[in-house]
Amino acid sequence: MSDARSLSQALLHTGDGQFAKRMKDHAAVPEALPVYMTSVFAFDDVPSVDAIYEHEAEGYIYSRMRHPNADAVAEILSAADGGEDALVFSSGMAAITLSILSLVQAGDHIVASPVLYGGVRDFLEKELRRLGVRVTFVDLLREDVEAALRPETKLIYTETLCNPLLEVPDLRRISSIAHAHGLPLLVDNTFATPVVAQPISLGADLVLYSATKYLGGHSDIVSGAAVGSRDLIERIRPKLVLYGAVSGAQDCWLLARSLRTLQLRVTRHSQNALRVARFLEEHPKVEKVYYPGLASSPDHARAQAQFRDGLYGGMLTVDLAGGERAATDFVAALESIKYVPSLAGTATTLSYPAKTSHRFYTPEALEKAGITMGQLRFSIGLEDPDEIIAEMARALDAL
Repeated sequence: MSDARSLSQALLHTGDGQFAKRMKDHAAVPEALPVYMTSVFAFDDVPSVDAIYEHEAEGYIYSRMRHPNADAVAEILSAADGGEDALVFSSGMAAITLSILSLVQAGDHIVASPVLYGGVRDFLEKELRRLGVRVTFVDLLREDVEAALRPETKLIYTETLCNPLLEVPDLRRISSIAHAHGLPLLVDNTFATPVVAQPISLGADLVLYSATKYLGGHSDIVSGAAVGSRDLIERIRPKLVLYGAVSGAQDCWLLARSLRTLQLRVTRHSQNALRVARFLEEHPKVEKVYYPGLASSPDHARAQAQFRDGLYGGMLTVDLAGGERAATDFVAALESIKYVPSLAGTATTLSYPAKTSHRFYTPEALEKAGITMGQLRFSIGLEDPDEIIAEMARALDAL
């Protein structure tokens, strides 16, 4: 029988990370990337650690700083979006807030679209004000962007498809204005994904994602990402490390898995959404449909010019006749389409912007943004589109 010392050695020092070290000499590699479930990495000597810290050698030290699964996702996203590098965060809000904080300081100024995800608007309007950064909200479709710029302006921020009205800013024009003044353009591409639009090709400097949404696509992770030039990513990385906002290995592994089917999923989401939008546009109990794929949309021409392969995304918004009462009754009348305060899972869901994502907008801000109490936002899923339409028709007929 082995003594206690040899037993402890067997339990603690065999089948560990050194096994992975030996695998590098094997003729075969795993087809799927393994999950690197480790918080730290082991070294044989001090110079090896020094070399990594001094960027003289590749390697990992501590998973709060970076780890293989996050780097694998960064590699996929960089290639998909046409960027040089990327970072993966613990949430979309972490990606957005830390990217912005990396580029501004007290006394600086930002120009942003007024129609944004509510959490981002809250950060820009309240948190940054507390930190001494001022934000001017400019309707990028209808107001003079250049007139809002100041000597202390440090960036322009918008979304590819503005949440929740699905407006489509002219990214080429806005990026041209930004670059003429030496400013970076930051674009949240969550609703579009690189399948529908690649903002970097349109002049954007940094592309941001709530990877919880379409990039993950299965309602089983919370994550975020930033894609851009190597220099810009390296400006952001220290904040990611300092605030401890790196996405974990398991979530990154799931995200990498999901990205393999992104093009298939978003293509189907988009095709279904266009079918549903056309149905809703003709329904007498629907006052307005917001979807850039409709020929009647004021954003249709810009979407055609900027979006890829005739796709317009899986998100659409409607104003119901009857206001808040109609919206509430419609939600209650649905069967499989659930009220979910998020988006972009495999199944069709809906959200109520004035009650969820934009709940903390002031009444004035809601009115300026065009968000009403009868407005519902749909995330169209992967079901048979005829079944989605039939369920919506039954709910509308019940109003």
